[in-house]
Amino acid sequence: MTTIRTTCERCGDVELTTDDIGLELAPSGTTGNYRFQCPFCAAVQRRPANNRVVSILLATGVEYEIIDPSAPITEDEIAAFATALDREDWFSEIS
Repeated sequence: MTTIRTTCERCGDVELTTDDIGLELAPSGTTGNYRFQCPFCAAVQRRPANNRVVSILLATGVEYEIIDPSAPITEDEIAAFATALDREDWFSEIS
């Protein structure tokens, strides 16, 4: 299994697997952000990903989604968010 090393703002260096990281690509597909939950302090982290980082994460099998920041938020997304906040475990869904 591939191990990816990154840094938690609180804990320092951490090692993650491809399942621990999510990649949010810009519509161009060459840059974006990656996110993870620290295995030590459980803080959710979000970091910029340049072309090199995107290439490495994609090559190791990290799952991705294309995020278009100019797209408006839909009523369905607002309803899903409100429903998620009503659950007791809503915070675990952020990761």
